[in-house]
Amino acid sequence: MNLFDLAAILITAAALFAWFNLRFLKLPSTIGVMLIGLVLGLALAGLRWFGVGFADEVEVLLAVIDFDEALLRGMLSFLLFAGALHVNLDDLRTHKWVVATLASFGVLISTLLIGFGSWLIFDLMGLGIPLIWCLVFGSLISPTDPIAVLATLKQIGAPKRLEVKIAGESLFNDGVGVVVFIVLVGIATGQTTADPMAISKLFLTEAVGGAVFGMLIGYAGFRLLRSVDQYDVEVLLTLAIVMGGYSAAYHLHFSAPIAVVVAGIIIGNMGRRHAMSDKTRERLDDFWELVDEILNAVLFLLIGVEVLVITFNMQHLLAALLLIPLALVVRLISVGLPITLFRLRAEFPARTIRILTWGGLRGGISVALALSLPAGPIREQLLMATYAIVLFSLLVQATTIRHLLPVAASERE
Repeated sequence: MNLFDLAAILITAAALFAWFNLRFLKLPSTIGVMLIGLVLGLALAGLRWFGVGFADEVEVLLAVIDFDEALLRGMLSFLLFAGALHVNLDDLRTHKWVVATLASFGVLISTLLIGFGSWLIFDLMGLGIPLIWCLVFGSLISPTDPIAVLATLKQIGAPKRLEVKIAGESLFNDGVGVVVFIVLVGIATGQTTADPMAISKLFLTEAVGGAVFGMLIGYAGFRLLRSVDQYDVEVLLTLAIVMGGYSAAYHLHFSAPIAVVVAGIIIGNMGRRHAMSDKTRERLDDFWELVDEILNAVLFLLIGVEVLVITFNMQHLLAALLLIPLALVVRLISVGLPITLFRLRAEFPARTIRILTWGGLRGGISVALALSLPAGPIREQLLMATYAIVLFSLLVQATTIRHLLPVAASERE
């Protein structure tokens, strides 16, 4: 199957699912598309159980797509940039310490707590997964997914101060989470030594290097945008920043997600104010909003039908169900402790901790990282656990978070 045929199938399916959701289900677009994809995947799995082979053909198609490669090396760059374009730099500066703490120490605390907690749960269920692989699981499930979070923020109307914290954390913590994941997988597979100095150096190179590289490509893009006034050329330049910058950061061993987020914030603020006409701003926003909507639909469709690659096992399923409340409790701790400390010096909107806890959505990035693990029994167990938490996050948390907002929404700035 060639690339055009593959893209045609995905876009057609996503368009039909989005239409069906809009006409009949009336759920948020991404959730509706994912739910239909999930139901379709389960139906195909049922047909396979009865000996109907069509599900095998779909599974072969999913193998061709390579979900983790498609997301982490493809769609993620566009989706992160589209989200970062609308982050107000002044608001982010105001809340920089909260965002930085949640996106760094919050992820590390969560990785450790989920790692040790899942180790105990897996041991209780007789699965016996080594601690290092449980820490790997903690690293891939701890970051909130910026794609899921930003899609939900469009729907719920959170107070401005909360919106900045949630969006800022989600845009940066996936980059931190991916770096921690790479380090832990390297240790688990024996490719990286557990040397604190080497790990610190790798972490700083990836995270800080990614931020600095993002500033460089963002500023270079700003200068190029400022030198012309032709919206089609300017849109093309932003595409170059996203695709060229993400690819270059990856090959230079910097955090590509952090780089493209930083570049997006610079273009969305300096570029929007000083390098674009009103017409260009309008066209640029329309273009990236359309890209965001299309790729979100395709991504959540893939999340739904990826159920076909899950190996169902009752032991694994029970362990996964026990890990859902663990993930929520750890999220409460990892955001509750920093926010409680920051409250000693600053005021926060009502229900901040509850909203940050329930709004810490997991999504495609966690699934992609789980799918990138080396093949074997441990991968199957961790993939089942990841998928269960992601589905609960998107189907339950994302659809009910608005009910936590009545008090906080009155405090909108």
